Amino acid sequence: MIFRDRKDAGERLALALIHYKKENPVVLAIPRGGTEVGFEVAKALNADFDLLIARKLPFPDNPESGFGAIAEDGSLYIIPYYAQILDPKLVEAIVEYQKDEIVRRIEVLRGGRPITQIAGRTVILVDDGIAMGSTMHAAIEFCKHHGASKIVVAAPVASPRVKAELENIVDDVVILSTPYDFMAVADAYENWYDVSDEEVLSIMRSWQEWKLRHTGQSL
Repeated sequence: MIFRDRKDAGERLALALIHYKKENPVVLAIPRGGTEVGFEVAKALNADFDLLIARKLPFPDNPESGFGAIAEDGSLYIIPYYAQILDPKLVEAIVEYQKDEIVRRIEVLRGGRPITQIAGRTVILVDDGIAMGSTMHAAIEFCKHHGASKIVVAAPVASPRVKAELENIVDDVVILSTPYDFMAVADAYENWYDVSDEEVLSIMRSWQEWKLRHTGQSL
């Protein structure tokens, strides 16, 4: 399954999640890439929408790959194999660096405000795709720590292995495409590019405008 862009992927993902509309869910997108996908889902479900900041823990010599991730409340996930072999001091240094980046992103992308309360609610975690799964693991831990009553993971594409792994730790996993030869999230998109802070902010302004038009409430 090939998606034109993140908007197309979000619209299609929303159709697969529409039965959750009756649960008054909170859609939490993982920026930057998950923002537009989550926006389309939130509109279709008339859900609350917000950004959950989580960061991959990259290898120093290969920043495109990672050994784990950390969420904005400090929820930490490290791939078990790497937890055994990596120097703890190196891990600590990378974690601290990413904590600083999380603080920056909360300030820039959410204006420094707290995330929407999720205690006792159905939470739909959205990204534009799931590769290794570390960032989603950290986001799931965040939701568990903050008392979500139900956790749903949703993405346009992921590997079959990651989908099966996540199904063991959350209430539902909705993935539209699970190619057996999965290599990279970008391969599932005709139009793939790195999303900027400015685009995230533009999407969030569009969300505020949409919410005001449809409910009379601002974010």
